[in-house]
Amino acid sequence: MALVQPGRAFLRGIRVVARSDRFLRLHGRSTTLKCQCFSSESKAEENSPVTPMLKHLMMKIKSTGPITVAEYMREVLTNPVKGYYMHRDMLGEKGDFVTSPEISQIFGELIGVWFVSEWMAAGKPKKIQLVELGPGRGSLTNDILRVFNQLSSVLSKCDISVHLVEISPKLSEIQASVLTEGKTELTESPTTYMQGITKTRLPIFWYQDLNDVPEGFSFYLAHEFFDALPIHKFQKTEKGWRELLVDIDPDTPDKLRFVLAPSATPAAKAFIHDKESRDHVEVCPDAGIIIQKLAHNIEKNGGNALIVDYGHNGTKTDTFRGFRGHELHNVLISPGTADLTADVDFSYLRKIAQERVATLGPIKQHDFLKNMGIDIRLQVLLKSVNDAAIQTQLLRSYEMLMDLDKMGGRFHFFAMLPHSRFTASDQQKKSKDSTSHSAFVAGFGELSWK
Repeated sequence: MALVQPGRAFLRGIRVVARSDRFLRLHGRSTTLKCQCFSSESKAEENSPVTPMLKHLMMKIKSTGPITVAEYMREVLTNPVKGYYMHRDMLGEKGDFVTSPEISQIFGELIGVWFVSEWMAAGKPKKIQLVELGPGRGSLTNDILRVFNQLSSVLSKCDISVHLVEISPKLSEIQASVLTEGKTELTESPTTYMQGITKTRLPIFWYQDLNDVPEGFSFYLAHEFFDALPIHKFQKTEKGWRELLVDIDPDTPDKLRFVLAPSATPAAKAFIHDKESRDHVEVCPDAGIIIQKLAHNIEKNGGNALIVDYGHNGTKTDTFRGFRGHELHNVLISPGTADLTADVDFSYLRKIAQERVATLGPIKQHDFLKNMGIDIRLQVLLKSVNDAAIQTQLLRSYEMLMDLDKMGGRFHFFAMLPHSRFTASDQQKKSKDSTSHSAFVAGFGELSWK
Protein backbone atom coordinates (compact mmCIF):
# COMPACT_ATOMS: atom_id res chain seq x y z
CA MET A 1 0.00 0.00 0.00
CA ALA A 2 1.48 3.37 -1.00
CA LEU A 3 1.78 5.99 1.70
CA VAL A 4 -0.56 8.90 1.08
CA GLN A 5 1.36 12.15 1.53
CA PRO A 6 0.65 15.84 0.93
CA GLY A 7 3.90 15.87 -1.03
CA ARG A 8 7.47 17.09 -0.79
CA ALA A 9 6.39 20.60 -1.73
CA PHE A 10 4.83 21.08 1.68
CA LEU A 11 8.18 20.77 3.44
CA ARG A 12 9.35 23.72 1.36
CA GLY A 13 6.20 25.75 1.81
CA ILE A 14 5.82 26.91 5.40
CA ARG A 15 7.62 30.07 6.33
CA VAL A 16 10.01 30.33 9.23
CA VAL A 17 8.22 31.65 12.29
CA ALA A 18 9.22 35.26 12.69
CA ARG A 19 10.38 35.15 16.32
CA SER A 20 13.82 33.56 16.45
CA ASP A 21 13.25 32.08 19.90
CA ARG A 22 10.60 29.73 18.44
CA PHE A 23 13.46 27.64 17.05
CA LEU A 24 15.21 27.20 20.35
CA ARG A 25 13.12 28.75 23.04
CA LEU A 26 15.77 27.85 25.57
CA HIS A 27 18.20 30.22 23.80
CA GLY A 28 20.84 27.54 23.80
CA ARG A 29 20.66 27.01 27.54
CA SER A 30 21.51 23.49 28.72
CA THR A 31 18.44 21.77 30.07
CA THR A 32 17.82 18.54 31.98
CA LEU A 33 15.24 16.40 30.22
CA LYS A 34 12.43 14.71 32.12
CA CYS A 35 13.59 11.38 30.74
CA GLN A 36 16.21 10.76 33.39
CA CYS A 37 15.42 8.38 36.21
CA PHE A 38 15.41 9.49 39.81
CA SER A 39 15.29 7.39 42.95
CA SER A 40 13.52 8.65 46.02
CA GLU A 41 16.57 7.53 47.96
CA SER A 42 18.81 10.14 46.34
CA LYS A 43 20.15 12.92 48.53
CA ALA A 44 17.28 15.05 49.71
CA GLU A 45 17.53 18.79 49.78
CA GLU A 46 18.41 20.08 53.23
CA ASN A 47 16.27 22.56 55.14
CA SER A 48 13.41 22.37 52.64
CA PRO A 49 10.44 24.61 53.46
CA VAL A 50 7.19 23.12 54.69
CA THR A 51 4.92 23.87 51.74
CA PRO A 52 1.15 24.33 51.94
CA MET A 53 0.80 21.07 50.03
CA LEU A 54 2.97 19.26 52.57
CA LYS A 55 0.75 20.52 55.38
CA HIS A 56 -2.32 19.37 53.47
CA LEU A 57 -0.84 15.90 52.88
CA MET A 58 0.25 15.50 56.49
CA MET A 59 -3.25 16.31 57.72
CA LYS A 60 -4.64 13.79 55.24
CA ILE A 61 -2.23 11.06 56.33
CA LYS A 62 -2.86 11.73 60.01
CA SER A 63 -6.60 11.38 59.37
CA THR A 64 -6.65 8.31 57.11
CA GLY A 65 -3.22 6.70 57.32
CA PRO A 66 -0.55 6.26 54.61
CA ILE A 67 -1.71 7.06 51.07
CA THR A 68 -0.90 5.42 47.74
CA VAL A 69 1.62 6.97 45.38
CA ALA A 70 -1.27 7.50 42.95
CA GLU A 71 -3.18 9.54 45.51
CA TYR A 72 -0.01 11.44 46.37
CA MET A 73 0.60 12.35 42.70
CA ARG A 74 -3.01 13.33 42.15
CA GLU A 75 -3.01 15.69 45.13
CA VAL A 76 0.40 17.20 44.43
CA LEU A 77 -0.22 17.82 40.73
CA THR A 78 -3.93 18.58 40.37
CA ASN A 79 -5.35 19.62 43.74
CA PRO A 80 -7.63 22.54 42.73
CA VAL A 81 -6.18 24.87 45.36
CA LYS A 82 -2.54 23.86 45.79
CA GLY A 83 -1.78 21.58 42.82
CA TYR A 84 1.46 22.08 40.91
CA TYR A 85 -0.22 22.24 37.49
CA MET A 86 -3.10 24.45 38.48
CA HIS A 87 -1.68 27.94 38.92
CA ARG A 88 1.70 28.18 37.22
CA ASP A 89 3.49 28.06 33.87
CA MET A 90 6.02 25.29 34.42
CA LEU A 91 7.33 25.14 30.85
CA GLY A 92 10.36 26.70 29.20
CA GLU A 93 13.53 28.38 30.39
CA LYS A 94 11.98 29.85 33.52
CA GLY A 95 9.95 26.74 34.32
CA ASP A 96 10.85 23.24 35.46
CA PHE A 97 11.12 21.35 32.16
CA VAL A 98 11.09 21.76 28.40
CA THR A 99 9.09 19.89 25.73
CA SER A 100 9.78 19.27 22.05
CA PRO A 101 7.20 21.80 20.74
CA GLU A 102 8.95 24.47 22.82
CA ILE A 103 12.24 23.69 21.08
CA SER A 104 11.39 23.81 17.37
CA GLN A 105 8.46 24.52 15.09
CA ILE A 106 9.49 21.51 12.96
CA PHE A 107 8.25 19.05 15.58
CA GLY A 108 4.64 20.25 15.42
CA GLU A 109 4.75 20.77 11.66
CA LEU A 110 5.64 17.13 11.03
CA ILE A 111 2.89 15.94 13.34
CA GLY A 112 0.53 18.18 11.37
CA VAL A 113 1.71 16.51 8.15
CA TRP A 114 1.10 13.10 9.75
CA PHE A 115 -2.49 14.01 10.60
CA VAL A 116 -3.15 15.28 7.08
CA SER A 117 -1.62 12.10 5.66
CA GLU A 118 -3.92 9.96 7.81
CA TRP A 119 -6.92 12.12 6.89
CA MET A 120 -6.20 11.43 3.23
CA ALA A 121 -5.70 7.71 3.91
CA ALA A 122 -9.09 7.66 5.68
CA GLY A 123 -10.85 8.88 2.55
CA LYS A 124 -10.84 12.63 3.32
CA PRO A 125 -13.79 12.75 5.75
CA LYS A 126 -15.65 16.07 5.69
CA LYS A 127 -15.31 16.75 9.42
CA ILE A 128 -12.27 16.57 11.73
CA GLN A 129 -11.88 17.21 15.43
CA LEU A 130 -8.31 17.93 16.56
CA VAL A 131 -8.27 16.94 20.24
CA GLU A 132 -5.17 17.54 22.37
CA LEU A 133 -4.87 16.24 25.92
CA GLY A 134 -2.81 18.47 28.20
CA PRO A 135 -1.79 21.05 25.54
CA GLY A 136 0.84 22.86 27.63
CA ARG A 137 1.23 26.38 26.27
CA GLY A 138 -0.57 25.50 23.05
CA SER A 139 2.62 25.56 20.97
CA LEU A 140 2.09 22.11 19.46
CA THR A 141 -1.51 22.77 18.40
CA ASN A 142 -0.41 26.16 17.06
CA ASP A 143 2.20 24.57 14.80
CA ILE A 144 -0.26 21.91 13.62
CA LEU A 145 -2.88 24.53 12.78
CA ARG A 146 -0.31 26.45 10.77
CA VAL A 147 0.19 23.30 8.68
CA PHE A 148 -3.57 22.92 8.22
CA ASN A 149 -3.75 26.55 7.12
CA GLN A 150 -0.84 26.10 4.70
CA LEU A 151 -2.67 23.12 3.20
CA SER A 152 -6.01 24.91 3.11
CA SER A 153 -6.45 24.08 -0.58
CA VAL A 154 -6.29 20.38 0.31
CA LEU A 155 -8.50 20.75 3.38
CA SER A 156 -10.87 23.34 1.91
CA LYS A 157 -13.92 21.06 2.01
CA CYS A 158 -13.17 19.78 5.51
CA ASP A 159 -14.87 21.21 8.62
CA ILE A 160 -12.13 21.38 11.29
CA SER A 161 -12.61 22.20 14.97
CA VAL A 162 -10.11 22.25 17.85
CA HIS A 163 -10.79 20.72 21.28
CA LEU A 164 -8.38 21.09 24.21
CA VAL A 165 -8.64 19.05 27.41
CA GLU A 166 -7.00 21.20 30.09
CA ILE A 167 -7.61 21.38 33.84
CA SER A 168 -5.17 24.21 34.58
CA PRO A 169 -6.68 27.72 34.59
CA LYS A 170 -3.21 29.21 34.15
CA LEU A 171 -2.28 27.09 31.14
CA SER A 172 -5.66 27.48 29.46
CA GLU A 173 -5.18 31.24 29.70
CA ILE A 174 -1.79 30.92 27.98
CA GLN A 175 -3.23 28.59 25.34
CA ALA A 176 -5.96 31.08 24.55
CA SER A 177 -3.39 33.82 24.11
CA VAL A 178 -1.22 31.70 21.78
CA LEU A 179 -4.02 30.21 19.70
CA THR A 180 -6.66 32.91 19.53
CA GLU A 181 -4.86 36.17 20.32
CA GLY A 182 -7.24 36.54 23.24
CA LYS A 183 -10.44 36.10 21.22
CA THR A 184 -12.16 33.74 23.65
CA GLU A 185 -15.13 33.81 25.98
CA LEU A 186 -16.12 31.88 29.08
CA THR A 187 -19.15 29.65 28.66
CA GLU A 188 -21.89 28.38 30.92
CA SER A 189 -22.04 25.08 29.07
CA PRO A 190 -22.03 21.92 31.23
CA THR A 191 -19.21 20.53 29.06
CA THR A 192 -17.00 23.42 27.84
CA TYR A 193 -15.67 26.19 30.05
CA MET A 194 -14.19 28.39 27.31
CA GLN A 195 -14.50 28.76 23.56
CA GLY A 196 -13.25 31.01 20.80
CA ILE A 197 -11.89 31.30 17.26
CA THR A 198 -8.28 30.45 16.42
CA LYS A 199 -5.98 32.74 14.49
CA THR A 200 -6.68 30.53 11.46
CA ARG A 201 -10.44 31.05 12.00
CA LEU A 202 -11.33 27.63 13.37
CA PRO A 203 -13.70 27.09 16.32
CA ILE A 204 -11.86 26.07 19.50
CA PHE A 205 -13.22 24.71 22.80
CA TRP A 206 -11.77 23.91 26.23
CA TYR A 207 -12.86 21.01 28.47
CA GLN A 208 -12.04 19.75 31.94
CA ASP A 209 -12.60 16.11 30.99
CA LEU A 210 -12.05 13.97 27.88
CA ASN A 211 -15.54 12.50 28.33
CA ASP A 212 -17.01 15.94 27.60
CA VAL A 213 -15.46 16.17 24.12
CA PRO A 214 -18.06 15.39 21.42
CA GLU A 215 -17.71 12.10 19.60
CA GLY A 216 -16.82 12.09 15.92
CA PHE A 217 -13.91 11.53 13.55
CA SER A 218 -11.06 12.81 15.70
CA PHE A 219 -7.31 13.19 15.71
CA TYR A 220 -6.28 12.67 19.35
CA LEU A 221 -2.91 13.98 20.44
CA ALA A 222 -1.19 13.42 23.80
CA HIS A 223 2.32 14.81 24.08
CA GLU A 224 3.94 14.35 27.51
CA PHE A 225 0.50 13.76 28.98
CA PHE A 226 0.45 10.15 30.12
CA ASP A 227 3.72 10.49 32.08
CA ALA A 228 2.03 12.82 34.56
CA LEU A 229 -0.93 10.53 35.32
CA PRO A 230 -0.93 8.97 38.82
CA ILE A 231 0.80 5.61 39.20
CA HIS A 232 0.63 2.83 41.76
CA LYS A 233 4.01 1.35 42.76
CA PHE A 234 4.47 -2.27 43.83
CA GLN A 235 7.44 -4.12 45.33
CA LYS A 236 7.99 -7.89 45.38
CA THR A 237 8.79 -9.15 48.90
CA GLU A 238 9.21 -12.51 50.59
CA LYS A 239 5.56 -12.27 51.59
CA GLY A 240 4.36 -11.45 48.10
CA TRP A 241 3.63 -8.19 46.29
CA ARG A 242 3.23 -5.11 48.48
CA GLU A 243 2.20 -1.62 47.44
CA LEU A 244 4.41 1.37 48.23
CA LEU A 245 2.66 4.02 50.27
CA VAL A 246 3.54 7.55 51.39
CA ASP A 247 3.68 8.16 55.15
CA ILE A 248 4.98 10.73 57.61
CA ASP A 249 8.57 10.10 58.68
CA PRO A 250 8.43 9.43 62.47
CA ASP A 251 12.04 10.57 62.88
CA THR A 252 11.46 13.86 61.04
CA PRO A 253 7.82 14.89 61.49
CA ASP A 254 7.88 17.57 58.76
CA LYS A 255 9.05 15.10 56.08
CA LEU A 256 7.51 12.20 54.21
CA ARG A 257 8.82 8.70 53.49
CA PHE A 258 7.90 5.58 51.50
CA VAL A 259 6.63 2.52 53.36
CA LEU A 260 5.38 -0.89 52.29
CA ALA A 261 1.77 -1.85 52.90
CA PRO A 262 1.63 -4.60 55.57
CA SER A 263 -0.58 -6.77 53.35
CA ALA A 264 -1.67 -6.95 49.74
CA THR A 265 -3.81 -3.95 48.79
CA PRO A 266 -6.77 -4.20 46.39
CA ALA A 267 -4.60 -2.49 43.75
CA ALA A 268 -1.85 -5.09 44.13
CA LYS A 269 -4.38 -7.89 43.69
CA ALA A 270 -5.91 -6.19 40.65
CA PHE A 271 -2.83 -5.09 38.70
CA ILE A 272 -0.02 -7.59 39.37
CA HIS A 273 -0.26 -10.77 37.29
CA ASP A 274 1.25 -14.13 38.17
CA LYS A 275 3.84 -14.09 35.36
CA GLU A 276 5.38 -10.75 36.35
CA SER A 277 9.19 -11.19 36.33
CA ARG A 278 10.22 -7.77 37.63
CA ASP A 279 10.67 -7.08 41.34
CA HIS A 280 9.27 -3.54 41.11
CA VAL A 281 6.31 -2.48 38.97
CA GLU A 282 4.51 0.80 38.25
CA VAL A 283 0.92 0.73 36.97
CA CYS A 284 -1.21 3.66 35.78
CA PRO A 285 -4.92 2.75 35.86
CA ASP A 286 -5.91 6.24 34.65
CA ALA A 287 -3.90 5.65 31.47
CA GLY A 288 -5.82 2.43 30.86
CA ILE A 289 -9.16 4.21 31.26
CA ILE A 290 -8.19 6.96 28.82
CA ILE A 291 -6.84 4.47 26.27
CA GLN A 292 -10.11 2.53 26.48
CA LYS A 293 -12.02 5.73 25.77
CA LEU A 294 -9.83 6.68 22.81
CA ALA A 295 -9.92 3.16 21.36
CA HIS A 296 -13.72 3.04 21.66
CA ASN A 297 -14.12 6.40 19.89
CA ILE A 298 -11.68 5.50 17.11
CA GLU A 299 -13.34 2.13 16.53
CA LYS A 300 -16.79 3.73 16.44
CA ASN A 301 -16.14 7.03 14.65
CA GLY A 302 -12.77 6.72 12.90
CA GLY A 303 -9.71 8.88 13.32
CA ASN A 304 -6.54 8.08 15.23
CA ALA A 305 -4.49 8.83 18.33
CA LEU A 306 -0.84 9.83 18.48
CA ILE A 307 0.87 9.51 21.86
CA VAL A 308 4.36 10.95 22.34
CA ASP A 309 6.16 10.32 25.62
CA TYR A 310 9.14 8.68 27.22
CA GLY A 311 8.50 5.13 28.26
CA HIS A 312 9.22 1.44 27.83
CA ASN A 313 7.70 -1.85 26.73
CA GLY A 314 7.03 -3.36 30.15
CA THR A 315 10.70 -3.66 31.08
CA LYS A 316 11.51 -0.78 33.46
CA THR A 317 10.94 -0.74 37.20
CA ASP A 318 11.43 2.41 39.33
CA THR A 319 10.99 5.47 37.09
CA PHE A 320 9.09 7.81 39.44
CA ARG A 321 10.93 11.14 39.67
CA GLY A 322 10.56 14.87 40.15
CA PHE A 323 11.80 17.98 38.34
CA ARG A 324 12.25 21.54 39.53
CA GLY A 325 14.16 24.26 37.74
CA HIS A 326 15.30 21.77 35.07
CA GLU A 327 16.97 19.65 37.74
CA LEU A 328 16.06 16.28 39.24
CA HIS A 329 14.20 16.77 42.50
CA ASN A 330 13.31 14.36 45.31
CA VAL A 331 9.66 13.43 44.82
CA LEU A 332 8.85 13.71 48.55
CA ILE A 333 10.56 17.05 49.22
CA SER A 334 8.58 20.30 49.03
CA PRO A 335 5.53 18.72 47.35
CA GLY A 336 3.64 21.11 45.11
CA THR A 337 6.78 22.93 43.94
CA ALA A 338 8.06 20.34 41.44
CA ASP A 339 6.74 18.27 38.57
CA LEU A 340 6.20 14.56 39.20
CA THR A 341 6.48 12.04 36.38
CA ALA A 342 6.95 8.36 35.54
CA ASP A 343 7.76 6.52 32.32
CA VAL A 344 4.81 5.33 30.25
CA ASP A 345 4.41 1.55 29.94
CA PHE A 346 3.51 1.26 26.26
CA SER A 347 2.97 -2.50 26.56
CA TYR A 348 0.14 -1.76 29.00
CA LEU A 349 -1.41 0.77 26.60
CA ARG A 350 -1.14 -1.71 23.74
CA LYS A 351 -2.76 -4.48 25.77
CA ILE A 352 -5.70 -2.23 26.67
CA ALA A 353 -6.22 -0.95 23.12
CA GLN A 354 -5.52 -3.84 20.80
CA GLU A 355 -8.87 -5.59 20.76
CA ARG A 356 -10.55 -2.44 19.42
CA VAL A 357 -7.87 -0.77 17.28
CA ALA A 358 -4.54 -1.38 15.58
CA THR A 359 -1.47 -0.08 17.40
CA LEU A 360 1.84 1.16 16.02
CA GLY A 361 5.09 1.54 17.93
CA PRO A 362 6.46 2.66 20.17
CA ILE A 363 9.30 3.87 17.97
CA LYS A 364 11.98 6.37 18.89
CA GLN A 365 11.32 10.05 18.23
CA HIS A 366 14.47 10.12 16.09
CA ASP A 367 13.07 7.45 13.77
CA PHE A 368 9.57 8.94 13.52
CA LEU A 369 10.81 12.45 12.69
CA LYS A 370 13.39 11.14 10.24
CA ASN A 371 10.73 9.05 8.50
CA MET A 372 8.53 12.15 8.31
CA GLY A 373 11.22 14.16 6.51
CA ILE A 374 12.75 16.32 9.23
CA ASP A 375 16.09 16.51 7.38
CA ILE A 376 14.40 17.96 4.30
CA ARG A 377 12.46 20.45 6.40
CA LEU A 378 15.59 21.55 8.28
CA GLN A 379 17.43 22.28 5.02
CA VAL A 380 14.48 24.31 3.75
CA LEU A 381 14.45 26.43 6.91
CA LEU A 382 18.23 26.90 6.90
CA LYS A 383 18.08 28.18 3.32
CA SER A 384 15.18 30.51 4.09
CA VAL A 385 17.05 32.58 6.70
CA ASN A 386 20.26 34.57 6.40
CA ASP A 387 20.78 35.24 10.10
CA ALA A 388 23.67 33.07 11.33
CA ALA A 389 22.33 33.10 14.89
CA ILE A 390 18.96 31.70 13.79
CA GLN A 391 20.69 29.07 11.68
CA THR A 392 22.71 28.03 14.75
CA GLN A 393 19.54 27.82 16.81
CA LEU A 394 17.90 25.67 14.15
CA LEU A 395 20.80 23.23 14.22
CA ARG A 396 20.82 23.09 18.03
CA SER A 397 17.10 22.45 18.18
CA TYR A 398 17.43 19.73 15.53
CA GLU A 399 20.18 18.07 17.57
CA MET A 400 18.10 18.07 20.75
CA LEU A 401 15.10 16.60 18.96
CA MET A 402 17.09 13.93 17.10
CA ASP A 403 20.14 13.01 19.20
CA LEU A 404 19.65 9.45 20.48
CA ASP A 405 21.24 10.48 23.79
CA LYS A 406 18.72 13.31 24.12
CA MET A 407 15.08 13.52 23.09
CA GLY A 408 15.63 11.50 19.92
CA GLY A 409 16.23 8.29 21.83
CA ARG A 410 14.31 8.92 25.02
CA PHE A 411 10.92 9.87 23.60
CA HIS A 412 8.73 7.47 21.66
CA PHE A 413 5.76 7.69 19.29
CA PHE A 414 2.81 5.33 19.71
CA ALA A 415 -0.29 5.39 17.51
CA MET A 416 -3.77 3.87 17.49
CA LEU A 417 -5.77 3.57 14.26
CA PRO A 418 -8.95 1.76 13.24
CA HIS A 419 -8.48 -1.72 11.79
CA SER A 420 -10.30 -0.45 8.70
CA ARG A 421 -7.27 1.75 7.99
CA PHE A 422 -5.52 -1.31 6.58
CA THR A 423 -6.54 -3.22 3.48
CA ALA A 424 -6.56 -7.00 3.09
CA SER A 425 -3.40 -6.80 1.00
CA ASP A 426 -1.66 -4.95 3.84
CA GLN A 427 -2.67 -7.69 6.23
CA GLN A 428 -1.19 -10.32 3.90
CA LYS A 429 2.07 -8.42 3.49
CA LYS A 430 2.46 -7.98 7.23
CA SER A 431 4.85 -10.50 8.83
CA LYS A 432 3.24 -13.08 11.06
CA ASP A 433 5.09 -12.02 14.20
CA SER A 434 4.50 -8.29 13.78
CA THR A 435 2.28 -6.42 16.19
CA SER A 436 1.78 -3.39 13.95
CA HIS A 437 1.29 -2.24 10.39
CA SER A 438 4.22 0.19 10.67
CA ALA A 439 5.48 -0.31 7.11
CA PHE A 440 2.24 1.13 5.74
CA VAL A 441 1.79 4.25 7.89
CA ALA A 442 3.71 7.50 7.58
CA GLY A 443 6.28 8.05 10.31
CA PHE A 444 6.29 4.41 11.39
CA GLY A 445 7.92 3.34 8.15
CA GLU A 446 10.41 5.14 5.91
CA LEU A 447 8.66 7.53 3.55
CA SER A 448 9.04 7.50 -0.21
CA TRP A 449 8.35 11.07 -1.34
CA LYS A 450 6.73 10.72 -4.76
